Amino acid sequence: MTTPFMNRALALAERAQGRTSPNPAVGAVVVRDGVVVGEGATQPPGQAHAEVVALAAAGTAAAGADLYVTLEPCAFQGRTPPCTDAISAAGIRRVSIGVLDPHPQVNGQGVARLRAAGIRVSVGVQADQARRCHEAYLHSVQTGLPFVTLKLAMSADGKVSTGKREDPYLTGPQALTRVHELRDRSDAIVAGVNTVIADDPRLTTRLARPDARHPRRFILDSRGRTPLGAKVLQADLPGSTTIVTTAYLPAERLRAYRKCGATVWSLPTAGECVDILAFLRRLGAEGVLSVLVEGGPTLAGAFLQADCVQKLLLFVAPLLVSDDVAPSLLSGFSAAQPDAGPRRFAFSAVERIGPDVLLTAYLNGIETS
Repeated sequence: MTTPFMNRALALAERAQGRTSPNPAVGAVVVRDGVVVGEGATQPPGQAHAEVVALAAAGTAAAGADLYVTLEPCAFQGRTPPCTDAISAAGIRRVSIGVLDPHPQVNGQGVARLRAAGIRVSVGVQADQARRCHEAYLHSVQTGLPFVTLKLAMSADGKVSTGKREDPYLTGPQALTRVHELRDRSDAIVAGVNTVIADDPRLTTRLARPDARHPRRFILDSRGRTPLGAKVLQADLPGSTTIVTTAYLPAERLRAYRKCGATVWSLPTAGECVDILAFLRRLGAEGVLSVLVEGGPTLAGAFLQADCVQKLLLFVAPLLVSDDVAPSLLSGFSAAQPDAGPRRFAFSAVERIGPDVLLTAYLNGIETS
């Protein structure tokens, strides 16, 4: 069953994506007599959760009202008190929840505490939408790893560039705006050193919004080939840059990167490259929930080969490059067993974005983890 109140809660949660990690970005709406009297989304870590924000906005009108919340309210004392206590104290009579929170300190306990307080609770309200909204958090809790979205763009004949320096973009301005929206809601963005050398990107978020945010930038560079003059190393660039490297990095290059203001991680290798799984484990340990991979064919192939992609976003431009020199979509990726589960995606959405098409797919056809 679809309700406008849960739809509003989901919209609030979506707007908070990328701003709350390691906490989930939750939306909450307080409704009395069919009218919204308070709403809110989770604030940055250490600040109020969505339910508390919504209840504060409702004030005394919360007594006897209904609460719609996208994720099960927490039932334990963390950096903030349990949301279940705030809900009970406000006099809420009924709570509608999108999806249960699998966190070991919640996982049904929030529902149990609310019911013990005499509050009616419904679980699974627009559950599919709620799971999609919280896909990164749910995956992180269940695996300890961030949710990885691989963004790719290609021409209709599978090329990833036009082959023309004066006209490098395959896709139109609407697709480019969508990419910056993806950056805005991601905790981290990852590119490979080949992309840095070839394109010299900033990897920042460029949106005409005062609240736009810049994800943490990570450059996978096992041998220290990132140029010291690269834009991602500029001192005035907003956000932070981390060079993810290995023991192959020369000591003088390490000192030079740090002098530029970059953080340097030295991680184990897989072959002669950075071990992708070790990298994701390090991100997960730091509370990163969502990762957007924007590298070229080599990095995309490496993440797919490591079976570390949960979601694929493929922009297709209405172009035929027809150039044997232009690179294809993937490099270094072997699909010798095309029916193997980890390498099979199922497309779940097709969207027109200006002149281009965006295909969305999930690993093994599973939309949430």
